[in-house]
Amino acid sequence: MVQVNMLEAKTDLSKLVKLLETKQEDVVYLARKGTPVVQLTLIPGNHECKRIGVAKGKFRVPDDFDNWDKEIEAMFGGDL
Repeated sequence: MVQVNMLEAKTDLSKLVKLLETKQEDVVYLARKGTPVVQLTLIPGNHECKRIGVAKGKFRVPDDFDNWDKEIEAMFGGDL
């Protein structure tokens, strides 16, 4: 548990959220004149988002994938 005043919370909000996300803190209390008035906690659930490799094994590159190069070259009469 950590307690910060409103001005510090406004200045360091992203740092406070990072403390919660990295599980360094379970609760962050925001205080006004030294009295806690708001409690920040992490929303329960799976917050991990795996982006790299998400489609692995779900797509197969066709054998004739590179054939379009020849078709485009023939259309425009140039070398690719």
